[in-house]
Amino acid sequence: MESISVFDIFKIGVGPSSSHTMGPWRAAERFVAWCREIGVLGQVVRVECDLYGSLAKTGKGHGTDVAVMLGLSGEDPVTCETGLIDAKVEAIRQAGRIRLGGVRGVEFEFARDLRFHLEESLAFHPNGMSLRAVLDDGMAVLRTYYSIGGGFVVEEGQEQVTGSAAVVLPCPIQRGGDLERYSRERGWSIPRVVMENEKAWRGEEEVRGGLLRIWRVMQECVYRGCHSEGVLPGGLQVVRRAAGLNRKLLFGHGAGVREYDDLDGWLEVMRHTAKDFQQILRWVSTFALAVNEENAAFGRVVTAPTNGAAGVIPAVMMYYWCFCRGSERGVVDLMLTAGELGSIFKKGATISAAMGGCQAEIGVSSAMAAGGLAQVMGGSVGQVLMAAEIAMEHHLGMTCDPIGGLVQIPCIERNTMGAIKAITAAQIALESDPSKARVTLDGVIRTMWETAKDMGSKYKETSEGGLAVNVSVGLSEC
Repeated sequence: MESISVFDIFKIGVGPSSSHTMGPWRAAERFVAWCREIGVLGQVVRVECDLYGSLAKTGKGHGTDVAVMLGLSGEDPVTCETGLIDAKVEAIRQAGRIRLGGVRGVEFEFARDLRFHLEESLAFHPNGMSLRAVLDDGMAVLRTYYSIGGGFVVEEGQEQVTGSAAVVLPCPIQRGGDLERYSRERGWSIPRVVMENEKAWRGEEEVRGGLLRIWRVMQECVYRGCHSEGVLPGGLQVVRRAAGLNRKLLFGHGAGVREYDDLDGWLEVMRHTAKDFQQILRWVSTFALAVNEENAAFGRVVTAPTNGAAGVIPAVMMYYWCFCRGSERGVVDLMLTAGELGSIFKKGATISAAMGGCQAEIGVSSAMAAGGLAQVMGGSVGQVLMAAEIAMEHHLGMTCDPIGGLVQIPCIERNTMGAIKAITAAQIALESDPSKARVTLDGVIRTMWETAKDMGSKYKETSEGGLAVNVSVGLSEC
């Protein structure tokens, strides 16, 4: 059974895609570490990368080439200066060289050494890539990796991915039924069950502190997105909207709202401005737009559980924090619950759009958010699982069809819909009796996976179907 921590589901990184940016970035880092481990890093004179399947077809739009170069050069997505990404990549292109691991200057000609195999896929997963280092004696070493969604990476021959270090969990969970059984038998809430598992890796205070730090990164991302204007990169000429909506909600229609200087001031002002359902609805949409505009602009986001769906959970958490007068304890409980639900979806189906379409990203994130919100709004274990089931049920079959291979259209707006559906699903579940439900969470996960397997490949992140081929746009920079 896979050992997946909540910190494997919620990871700080850089946009625009967990499977096409974060995964390849981590794979490149792992390749450099492996070269160092086997003692050949100092002998490398040239490095090459081959991208296959979905990574090749939409790699440029998702920044896969950028991620590989940064990963090989020793940059880390958690700590890198996002504002310097373009300059660093351009320097590598101009020099025809890369500092492997930040220490070893080697040849790297972009056009020659980063190859997109548009008509070839590897057997294990649509997101395959190989990295090859040529040594000074003419020999070469090679590794093949698969980016399987949510930033998770599997090496060729590795049977399954384990997120954090493998441990023996007191409450091993594979299905929603397992989570429900542990809660019932031990008389524990869902967050308590998940926390007991997390303590197999780290202390309880470390878990709480880590989750609150991730929550702060989410808030900072929302704040940046609500205060950044302009056109998103990539050539679609998509204009950022969150900043205008934020301004309108705070100061429009002659509203006399005091000014603010920082994130905390903004949060405090906002808590006192939303007076009715319509305003709150607009705020939730604004939060989601803000995150995914940041994501599309190579900003720092939190995979939740992916980058393409990174706005859903922060938007719902902002709804809870600002308009339900949420607490830090509630934030931790929401994230523990949502994180475990994401893990169950990953184990029973997929969180990779290349494998399951957009139901695997927006659908899973909406289900996670719905369950987490139901938990902190006083829901029973059955109501929490029911909320997740309802949210996913109404995303079943959603295709992944990014125009131009960019995580912009329809991806950004889909995050707003996923957030609203999550809130609605939680509200329905909280007013329902789960014992009378005809559809279970495990049943909807099985259905999602069967739907994914039946879905044509052109609807799975390849930009070969759906809106990607039916909407005419001019790509000025792609």
